[in-house]
Amino acid sequence: MLLHTQTWGEGDRIALLIHGIMADHRTWRRVGPALADRGYHVIAVDLRGHGASGRGAYGPELFADDVVETLPAGAELALGHSLGGLTLSLAVDRLRPRRAVFSDPAWYLAAPTDGFGPQTLAQFKTAPRERIRAMNPRWEDVDVDIERETLAVWDEATALSLGPLAGADLMPAAPVVPSLVQLADPSLLISQERAAVLKTRGFEVRWVAGAGHTIHRDDFDGFMASLEGWI
Repeated sequence: MLLHTQTWGEGDRIALLIHGIMADHRTWRRVGPALADRGYHVIAVDLRGHGASGRGAYGPELFADDVVETLPAGAELALGHSLGGLTLSLAVDRLRPRRAVFSDPAWYLAAPTDGFGPQTLAQFKTAPRERIRAMNPRWEDVDVDIERETLAVWDEATALSLGPLAGADLMPAAPVVPSLVQLADPSLLISQERAAVLKTRGFEVRWVAGAGHTIHRDDFDGFMASLEGWI
């Protein structure tokens, strides 16, 4: 499936952005222009079931296939957040960017017994503004508004499709290209123990102190500082 895309900048270097569950390209409203200011031509997708992209069957492999069909291979940088990080890890061998950044990647999906599994994510579609604000006290008001807008057009079946993977270890065995794993502090998806394993497998791991799961919205300056040397 060819995906809807949003672009920023006209630089010679290409950067690819892949959002997380429930979001779309609008989550990158500050990141896209910031990378464009650094000389990148930035391309952000809406994954299937999100934003302006099509609907259909869902699952990580399908998300990855769509990204490969839509985005150019050989980019300077590819960055995926949460579900976008899982998607990127399944597509990176075909996209072959020079560098990859996995921002709090969904390499561990909570089981239903953990209280925050795929079913709970699906139910978040109808979350009122007050709940979004309470869960993300550091977000700017515009990001809360964007979250409500993206939830309205999101197909919650994308979350339910992840059910078979709940509780599984989805961490890559090794980086395909030089790779940074950027983590929230604490991360609900990558524990300290898992982070240590990733280091032994050849990934660089950095934490953004005090940041929540959506690091680029929770602490934009910390997000950008954490990427120094990688962008």
